[in-house]
Amino acid sequence: MKRRLTCLVAVVGVLSAGCGIGSTGPVRAGAPASGLREPGSSHHYARLYFVGPYGIQAVTREVDAPPTPQKALDLLLRGPDAAERARGLSTEVPPLDGGLVAQGADGAVDVRLPVTVANMTRGGGLGLSQVICTAAGAQASDSGRSPEVDVRVYEEGYETPWTVRCDAAGDVVPMPAP
Repeated sequence: MKRRLTCLVAVVGVLSAGCGIGSTGPVRAGAPASGLREPGSSHHYARLYFVGPYGIQAVTREVDAPPTPQKALDLLLRGPDAAERARGLSTEVPPLDGGLVAQGADGAVDVRLPVTVANMTRGGGLGLSQVICTAAGAQASDSGRSPEVDVRVYEEGYETPWTVRCDAAGDVVPMPAP
């Protein structure tokens, strides 16, 4: 009987100890998930890129029609809305007199900057990445293609564009000349 009681106490002790997971409470592990859509939804969303505590971060905004690169950049220039600012998001895109001009083409988008790239950088220099990734994201969602969209950037004072892509992390990657 004593042996059974000892085994019962041991089993209860093991079961009450749990699975070896300590009670540390919540642990920050990065930014919350974003950019997910409800499957089968007929709503249209623009993917915009802002600067957050963990670097560049995509957010989605519902729009009335499929977003074009120009429409997405116009939204980006307005900056983060109140809810996005409350999440710690901001913009490093400087005020651009004359705005940005973007035109989608087959699998690519042309972005015309009203200033040189040197005048685009502010703060941490992520403003240009915000513009490129926002334009690429709109072109990808508009065409239904994968997000591998070439962005040809025309900066003020230069006739020849340079081509880049936005990768999944929001980093701008140069593409080799054709």
